[in-house]
Amino acid sequence: TMTIHSEEHVVDVHVRSGVYSSDTIFDYSHGYIATRLFSRNACFIMKIKKDSIPEMREIGRLAFERQTMKDVYSPNNIWAQYQPGSSVLGRWKDWILYGKHIEKLCVGLPLYQ
Repeated sequence: TMTIHSEEHVVDVHVRSGVYSSDTIFDYSHGYIATRLFSRNACFIMKIKKDSIPEMREIGRLAFERQTMKDVYSPNNIWAQYQPGSSVLGRWKDWILYGKHIEKLCVGLPLYQ
């Protein structure tokens, strides 16, 4: 499921798929994406790159296309591969940088950038 909070410039994406379940937040006002993988009990954070991540108004359209047409090719589909490395627990300065939505998703978990 996807929830778009236009006034806060935040998109929440919830994937419920057993072991592969995750929550992702696109925080456009702070410029970061955070994904919490429930099977790994960790949060992965990356900077939004405008040339490869769809804009907020595009995300809703892409989700609608995907749901209604089931098999839509879009050049805006992005796959991110995370390489596990050193992690840190969020410090107060991290939460200022990433914002309250990402803090709420990832607090108490190892953060990988």
